[in-house]
This record gives sequence, C-alpha cells and structure tokens, in this order.
Amino acid sequence: MDGSLLRVFFGTLPFRAASFLFASPLPAAVAAPAHGSAALAPQIAALQQQLAAARSAGDNAWMLVCCALVLLMTGPGLALFYGGLVRRKNVLGTMMQSFALMAIVTVIWALFGYSLCFAPGNVFIGGFRYLFLRGVGAAPNAAYAPTIPQQTFMLFQLMFAIITPALITGAFAERMKFKAMALFMILWTIVVYDPLAHMVWGQGGFLNATLGGRFPTLDFAGGTVVHISSGVSALVCALYLGKRLGYPREVSPPHSVVLSFIGACLLWFGWFGFNAGSALAAGSLASSAFVATQFGAAAGVLGWAGAEWLRNGKPSALGAISGAVAGLVAITPASGFVGPMSSLAIGFIAGLLGYFMVTFIKSRFAYDDSLDAFGVHGMCGTAGALLTGVFATVAVNPVFHDASGRALAVGLLDGNPGQLLNQLVAVAISWGLAIVGTLVILKVVDMAVGLRVSPDQESQGLDLSQHGEEGYNLEV
Repeated sequence: MDGSLLRVFFGTLPFRAASFLFASPLPAAVAAPAHGSAALAPQIAALQQQLAAARSAGDNAWMLVCCALVLLMTGPGLALFYGGLVRRKNVLGTMMQSFALMAIVTVIWALFGYSLCFAPGNVFIGGFRYLFLRGVGAAPNAAYAPTIPQQTFMLFQLMFAIITPALITGAFAERMKFKAMALFMILWTIVVYDPLAHMVWGQGGFLNATLGGRFPTLDFAGGTVVHISSGVSALVCALYLGKRLGYPREVSPPHSVVLSFIGACLLWFGWFGFNAGSALAAGSLASSAFVATQFGAAAGVLGWAGAEWLRNGKPSALGAISGAVAGLVAITPASGFVGPMSSLAIGFIAGLLGYFMVTFIKSRFAYDDSLDAFGVHGMCGTAGALLTGVFATVAVNPVFHDASGRALAVGLLDGNPGQLLNQLVAVAISWGLAIVGTLVILKVVDMAVGLRVSPDQESQGLDLSQHGEEGYNLEV
C-alpha cells in the first residue's frame, strides 16, 4: 500500500468511526450514560421551546401582514374598483359605503360577531364564549390556528367579515340611502354572514371539513362564506330595489376606468393575503395557495379578455380587470386544495363564465346589478365551490384521514366523488340563506327607514344628496 493510499485510508477513519457510532444500534448504557441524558434534558426542552417560539413568531408575522393585505382589498381596493365604475356624481357615495363598513363591521365583530362565528355553539351558529372578545388574547386557539395568538386569528377573520358585505354594495350602487345601507349591512352580517361562517369554518359547524361537520365542505378562503353569500344577496338587492332611473335606456358608462384599474390591481395584490393567509401559517400550504391565486387570476384575465376579443374584435381594459376578479373569486375556495394546472383551468372557466353572465344573462333578464356583483361573485363563486370538489387533491392538502391516520382522496378526480355532493349541499345552503335572509332584512329596513333615495336625489347623485360633497371640484 503506497503513501497516498495510506493517507486516504487513515484520513477517512474518523468519519467511518463517527458513521458507525451514529448508525449502529448500541445499548443505552453504551450510547449515553443515564445521568448524561438527564443532564441534557433541560437543554433539549429549552431548544424545543425556542424552536416553537421562532415558528410562532414567523407565523404570526406572516398573518399580521395578511391581515393588512385583506383590509387593503376593501379600502382602497374595492372602493377604487367600484368607485371608478359609477358615474362621477356617485363616486364618493360608492367609496364611502366600503369605507364605512370597515368601521361598522369592526365594532360588530368586537362586540359579538367573532363569538357568533367561532365560539363553540351548535351546528348553525356559535355561542357567547367570546362575547366582547373575552378570552381572545395571546394564547392560541388550537382548534383553529395553534401557532398564532387567537387575537391574530380573530383579526384575520375580521377582514373577511368586512369585505363580504362591501361586495354587495356593487349591486345597488347609485340608488340606496346611506342610512338604509348601514342598517341593512348590520343586520345582514348578523343574519347571513355569521351563521354561514360558523357552519363552514367554525368548530362543530354543519359544513366544516375538519372540525366535525355533517357535510365536510372544502372552502379554503371563502367561496361559499364570502362570494356566494354576497353575490346572491346582491342579486336579491338589485331585484328588490328595482332599476336605476333610465336603465337600460340611458347608458351609464364608468366615469373613470383608471380608478377601477388601480382598484383591480390592489385587489389582486391583496388577494394573496386573502388566500395564502388562509393557511394560517407561513408554510408550504401558504406557498401553494399563493401560486394558485396568481395562476387563477391570470387565467381569468385570458378567459374574459379572449372571449371579448373574439366577439368584439378587441379586448377592453375593463374586461381584463373584470376577468382577473372573476378568476380570483373562483380560485378562492380551491386555493388550498388544488395544484397549478387545476388553478389555470378554474380561472379560465371563471373568466368565460363571468363574461357570459355579464354580457348575455344580465341583458337577457334585464336586471340592474349595477356593478355585476352577482355575475362575478355569485356565479363565479358558485362555479369555484363546485370545481373545488372536482380538482381538490390529497397531494396538495391531505385534509381527510381514516381512523388509522392514512390520508384519503379529496376531490372527484382524486377518487372521492362524494365530495362533489358535499359541495352541492354547501352551495344550496349558501344560496338559500342568502336569498331568504336578504329578503327579510330588505323588508325590515324598507319599513323602518326606506331603502331607496328619491328620484330627485338619485338625479342629483349620492355624493351631494347623501354626504353634501362632491368627488371632483372641476372649477378650481
């Protein structure tokens, strides 16, 4: 054996010895003395606590960012998107509705809304354990989000409760009294949103997929709770209030597509918090939902703009941003359950569906859904909820397990056709609660304060008639 071979052989001895020691099963007495293990136990426990604290801090930081992103979706995102679509005389009145709900819903949530959604109760509504946010502090709620303070979870869910009723305002834009809007939204949040949120996301809820629901529904970030409920309620509001003066004889084009364009971009940006934040941790599932959100929105743009291009010979900016919102709506319930290619399919289908609803169905039935809240949110939300049951896969989110802990198929294409039935049940309940609840509330508010502004006030515009100011002073 020459010198070089000796150096190679003896140079690897320490490594081989170490590998042998770590790989070979040795008796406990040989591997480590008992008193040595006892001495290391406090250090190991301290290290585990530090790791848990680091993970909690990282998850909490991510979730606080997501809270801000989702709030940005309402103001300025939705406020600008809706504000640009109305006539100039109604821009402030329309934006004020979204802004006011940021305040109104927050107070309701703090007093009792969060408790009705997430406190233990029955299968349809939560109880009063968290009334006035009693007991909602730094300690996590293990049933919902075990690595972040319950206060952070409460705040994140608040942002969903804010934007959901704000979506409805697009249907009755330019013709509802501000005080009627405020009263309607207070009652709607209590009667429609809170029970539906508890059924889908609350512990023991009728439709909850992981915490004891009778019909486990896949709704990662709000297809049923947010979009179907608001979109269907929007249609009921539009039909109950009737058409705007002169509609459809008089054309009412958007006064500023630029404002709507900026609003749509902010919605797309904030939607990452909406969907990826619903993982409730800064892990791989959040990354998957983030990817699905981007792909769904992009495919929605191509679906809507492509259909418009084929029909009209040119794509419009308004069509493109509407397609983005349609794709985002449809991917919302699926974002934590599907892969990238399925996300593209869902978004593209939603873009086509949204265009069909707004272009053909709306004109065919002549209802005045001013800003197409039903066509985009109600119908694309319904499509997204059902397509979630088709494309959801165990490879992305093993949400179901058997008694032994083995992961089970999730969606139809994954080998679980029964999930599509669960999704249908959830869609039916969401539609039913939204229709009945909204009709009752509209009747109550109409009797109490009246819903619609007078013809003179509508002609004058909501800015002056409801708020005494104008959005633009063109004389200066």
